[in-house]
Amino acid sequence: MDAAPVVLTIAGSDPSGGAGLQADLKTFATLGAYGAAVVTALTAQNTRGVEGVEPVSPAFVVRQLDCVLADLDVRAIKTGMLGRAALVEALAERLAGAAMPIVVDPVLAATAGQPLAEAAALDPIRRRLLPHAALVTPNLAEAEALTGRPVSSPAEMRAAAQALVDLGARAALVKGGHLEDVALDILHDGSAIHELAAGRVPGVFHGAGCTLSAAIAVGLARGATLHAAVSEAKRYVTRALADSPARGHGARPLDNRARG
Repeated sequence: MDAAPVVLTIAGSDPSGGAGLQADLKTFATLGAYGAAVVTALTAQNTRGVEGVEPVSPAFVVRQLDCVLADLDVRAIKTGMLGRAALVEALAERLAGAAMPIVVDPVLAATAGQPLAEAAALDPIRRRLLPHAALVTPNLAEAEALTGRPVSSPAEMRAAAQALVDLGARAALVKGGHLEDVALDILHDGSAIHELAAGRVPGVFHGAGCTLSAAIAVGLARGATLHAAVSEAKRYVTRALADSPARGHGARPLDNRARG
């Protein structure tokens, strides 16, 4: 009998395969989950950056979601690039009361800096989507945007994690991949704060945040505790970063091959 849990990503498409729903589906498959995908936007992008975005209407995104949830036994959901306030509002309404854990990766900009979400989307993410999140996984810039406070040190990361839980998320993982000294993440599990450190892998990478949140969703779908799911996902991403060959002429996509 197939014991692979169904994990759903709600995210934008990256035709170069390094980020977005393509990275999510690779991660799901590598970690032994059955991946499903709801497309929120088409992008024209590669390892060097994003050249264009074609959003999918909120009504059609919700229609995709309804079709998947009506047919598949989805055990966890992760959200990635949502882009617009109207889509955040529509998804938040549809996901209200969902039984499965939802990992919210609040994608606001591409690795190369191009914006992937309108400023108006921040308020409904805070007000409508975070209260449905089992975990929210912002990087430093995303944590700053969501909390309205500077986030550039471990102490500020801890304060941001607390602020995100105060906004309604059941847990928050503030990712410190852009810190200068160490790859330190701060996990607030709803009651306590934990520091998760790893050695820094040199280079500029594409899709690390997508891969991390996807790997966490797989762990939660399998019934792992939050701390175990986050810790194992961080180990997986660290190995994938270290093993990533150069592809294209920009940021390096992660190597999502199966590994022990």
